[in-house]
Amino acid sequence: MISHPFPPFFDSDSRALILGSFPSVKSREQMFFYGHPQNRFWRVISAVFGESTPLTIDEKRALLSRNKIALWDVIASCDIVGSADSSIKNVIPNDLSKILDNSAVKRIFVNGKTAQKYYDKYIKSKIGIEAICLPSTSPANAMYSLDMLIEEWKTIK
Repeated sequence: MISHPFPPFFDSDSRALILGSFPSVKSREQMFFYGHPQNRFWRVISAVFGESTPLTIDEKRALLSRNKIALWDVIASCDIVGSADSSIKNVIPNDLSKILDNSAVKRIFVNGKTAQKYYDKYIKSKIGIEAICLPSTSPANAMYSLDMLIEEWKTIK
């Protein structure tokens, strides 16, 4: 069983919450979201808001804050092999109340179908907010080009 090693990112001004499934090995090493260089999350988010792609964790935090975005994951702990979402078992979900009670979040988005599956199974009925599923920014989602992802993700603005 692996526990999520770092806290959610949000502040009182956050208006949109983006949830992944569980952090990759690279993200767990870096102790911040979407740490694998092949994950397109930071390129997509920066393009949606017309900004340059952040390189450091401080730059990533600043981009999120400027654009009122909170980040967290659906899963608090699970059994997982490497970074493979398909291997996830024995899920314990995160409690989103800390974010929802201390921010202006009104809309929730999930990054990909795995995040949606576990959100719908464990969280949706507790908080009563439908999550909007966006195509995964993972390199495993080869069906979507970077341009296609950016177009789909514009809905978060």
